[in-house]
Amino acid sequence: MIKIYHNNRCSKSRAGVAFLEETGKPFEIVKYLENVPTKQELQNIISLLAIEPIALVRKNEAIWKENYKGKQLSNNEIIDAMIANPKLIERPIVINGNKAVIGRPTEAIKTVI
Repeated sequence: MIKIYHNNRCSKSRAGVAFLEETGKPFEIVKYLENVPTKQELQNIISLLAIEPIALVRKNEAIWKENYKGKQLSNNEIIDAMIANPKLIERPIVINGNKAVIGRPTEAIKTVI
């Protein structure tokens, strides 16, 4: 089943949900701010995206700028920062089986469905 990691306050995330609704395919919405992924889940998402953890961080968030920007952090520390502050996780993330994509732009979602 297709899964979208979603933040309803984000217009790009809402656009991703709308895009999936238009496909008519069943999908699951994960409200990751309420149901924060475990470390293992986040590591799996990063692996499916085939990126380094830092590429999943929203670097313009105040939390990042105030607490992490300019520091030398290991991948593990970056993942821990995202779990402690899920607002730092880029969105939306769409997963379909063993394929995943950050839905920015929304059309990128086509690559996994």
